Amino acid sequence: MEEKVDIVALGELLIDFTEAGHSQDGRKLFEQNPGGAPANLLTVASHFGYRTSFIGKVGNDMHGKFLKKTLQKEGINTDAIVEDPGYFTTLAFVEIGENGERNFSFARKPGADTQLKKEELDQTLISGCRIFHFGSLSLTDEPAESTTIEAVKMAKAAGALISYDPNYRPSLWKNKEHAVKKMRSVIELVDVMKVSDEESTLLTEAKSYEQAADQLLAMGPKLVAITLGEQGVLMATKSRKEIIKAFQIHAVDTTGAGDSFWGGVLCSLLSMNKNVEKMEWEEIKKCAVLGNAVAGLCVQKRGGIPAIPTKEAVFEFMFKKLIRCL
Repeated sequence: MEEKVDIVALGELLIDFTEAGHSQDGRKLFEQNPGGAPANLLTVASHFGYRTSFIGKVGNDMHGKFLKKTLQKEGINTDAIVEDPGYFTTLAFVEIGENGERNFSFARKPGADTQLKKEELDQTLISGCRIFHFGSLSLTDEPAESTTIEAVKMAKAAGALISYDPNYRPSLWKNKEHAVKKMRSVIELVDVMKVSDEESTLLTEAKSYEQAADQLLAMGPKLVAITLGEQGVLMATKSRKEIIKAFQIHAVDTTGAGDSFWGGVLCSLLSMNKNVEKMEWEEIKKCAVLGNAVAGLCVQKRGGIPAIPTKEAVFEFMFKKLIRCL
């Protein structure tokens, strides 16, 4: 029997045109970077030696072919990526502020990633993975929304750990209320969940991150991580909550920070091979520390996938930081 794929991710695969200086006459230059949150996460897992596979749709165009080749180069299986000649690969133009924070403009009306159909899913792949990961950008439009939910239910029925990372991009939704409703609708299917500080309060309307974590946990997940930028991450289960501090670094571009963090966490979960509900708190903290290290290295470079560090670089980084604390 063929060995199970460690992580299967479904969602958007796109080009991040990241701001990269100015031309001689002062016009902004943008650099073509492969991206998309699920792909960023899979790259981390692949760098750590885990078997990964991506499910999604790109256009039958220069950008789609570039993205498939990029994932293949990173060791990610692309057999379940559909190339559709009827739609263009989604593009995101990323403006970067002085602190590395981003402002997005999307060319996605519609993008190929929103057009994935149920009949295009690889059911064998979905039913044979250890972790199934998805985000909320595949919930913005049909048919991708129904396809995503079908895939999640299929993976859950087969015993996979379900991982969810909701991302709120206002321009991709009809309105805020519609986005919140859709993003919340799938949480009951989820085992582990990562959400940013802003999105945690958006989804719950809580007055604190601790309250937000409690409300999200009440919806179904066994583990919730709320990323807090340079402060670190709030890790939460129904029995305990704690902020795990981030490593102190200089951020150049925060593209992929949350994805790389969560990729590190999922790699730790895979290595421990334990039921999340039976994990000791120190084990959960170790997951967060590894995630923080991966993210800390990622934000020191531009772009999503190109900025994902190697496993060796992550452990070297952690070793150096640990030595400084002694």
